[in-house]
Amino acid sequence: MHNHPSGDPTPSSADIDMTRQVVDAGRSLRIAVHDHLIVGRDGVASLKALGLF
Repeated sequence: MHNHPSGDPTPSSADIDMTRQVVDAGRSLRIAVHDHLIVGRDGVASLKALGLF
């Protein structure tokens, strides 16, 4: 979970790439990543709910 100081919780391409890398690394260690949340003034974005990993 992290915040976007701009207030827009829309995931950036860097957010998506980093999340996929963390998910892949965790998989090899048998660690499940349940979600990646981005908090902004305008709400919260769930990468899992958006189908981005």
